[in-house]
Amino acid sequence: QVQLVESGGGLVQAGGSLRLSCAASGPTFSSYPMGWFRQAPGKEREFVGRIDRSGGSRYYAYSVKGRFTISRDNAKNTVYLQMNSLKPEDTAVYYCAANVNSGTYYSQGSYAYWGQGTQVTVSS
Repeated sequence: QVQLVESGGGLVQAGGSLRLSCAASGPTFSSYPMGWFRQAPGKEREFVGRIDRSGGSRYYAYSVKGRFTISRDNAKNTVYLQMNSLKPEDTAVYYCAANVNSGTYYSQGSYAYWGQGTQVTVSS
């Protein structure tokens, strides 16, 4: 089992940057692809991006592609989400999760061991 704790959220002006971290406990972190999702107020949780076990393959939602970058450090049991050129519509609670189930990589049902989330607020 994996326990995940997100950090790094905060308040930033539009155009600014933040880096989120997701620290994992447990010996199996490197066994899982990892994903980031977000949920804005009044909206459903949506896929942001995914990174494979080695970090060699990444997928992004169209809305963040070219602005956000996912990376991971398996030695530190941590996955990161670098967010640049932030927009007010990026405001949400951001979650990381382990891609433990087969299925589409952008589907929440393919993920488990969700973290508690970290709030990102982008002011205009």
